[in-house]
Amino acid sequence: MTATIHRLDNRPAPSLDAMMALVAGDLNLVNAVILDRMQSQIPLIPELAGHLIAGGGKRMRPMLTLASAALLGYTGTRHHGLAAAVEFIHTATLLHDDVVDGSDLRRGRRTANNIWGNPATVLVGDFLFSRAFELMVEDGSQKVLRILSQASAIIAEGEVNQLTATRMIELGEERYLDIIGAKTAVLFAAACRIAAVVAERSDAEESALNIYGRNLGIAFQLVDDAIDYVSDAGTMGKTAGDDFREGKMTLPVILAYARGSADDRAFWKDAVEGRRASDDDLAQAVALIKASRAIDDTLARARHYGQRAIDALGCFPHGKARSAMVEAVEFAIARAY
Repeated sequence: MTATIHRLDNRPAPSLDAMMALVAGDLNLVNAVILDRMQSQIPLIPELAGHLIAGGGKRMRPMLTLASAALLGYTGTRHHGLAAAVEFIHTATLLHDDVVDGSDLRRGRRTANNIWGNPATVLVGDFLFSRAFELMVEDGSQKVLRILSQASAIIAEGEVNQLTATRMIELGEERYLDIIGAKTAVLFAAACRIAAVVAERSDAEESALNIYGRNLGIAFQLVDDAIDYVSDAGTMGKTAGDDFREGKMTLPVILAYARGSADDRAFWKDAVEGRRASDDDLAQAVALIKASRAIDDTLARARHYGQRAIDALGCFPHGKARSAMVEAVEFAIARAY
């Protein structure tokens, strides 16, 4: 890849270690809720759900709920159930996404739909959505219920928007940002925002956490979309070039198509519409993306949104929680380097 990262000091590369240390005790309690609520008298449900939940994910979204609560000095327990609800929403959407995309690999492991089939995977996703809503109702806050239910609806809208935009060569950057804002960033934002609700903090602090989560989510997805063209299955946790073969107009492709010659644009049209999908075609796509500096500019946009996320934390006091949340942004972007 042509992009490089420059560090002005000798600090180690950013990681989620600080956030994980910050929320370790709370996360154990969240994991206990997750384990309890994924159980069912129907054995296939915990078997299939457990395959994905135990599949190596970093629990970033529930950790954001816990870290935001720590940032606000919240000492109650309501955030445990709500962080579990956030993870269930996320897991349900992953199960459904893998069915829609026909994915065979996630985080280096076979997908649930690849093992158990599409019908079972969709239905267990529905079960996890239901468990999430049970947890929201048990919390008792109408505002929390509204935030998370609206987020769930927006995620679904984003996925449908992406589906209808598949193989659409003229898709522009604005619609692309609408898609990732809905399908990815909205849950990051909601995960952070609900901490301010349970902590009974000001509208300004709630808004700041919402802005932090939303911009982090956009940066996170931009980096994911860049990695798809510069990584391998071992790094990415899915088959390299999945987005290419599925005809997804992600930002690297949008930029490379806009900047390409007539021949380049003809190639992209054929590829996005499904007529060029071989390994050699993927290699040509990667070469065109690199030549157009589309990865560099995608990552530059990710850094822009990442900085907006960090700036949103400016109203909170310095401390371990704020530092961990800043480093989480830096980690999200550094994954591409």
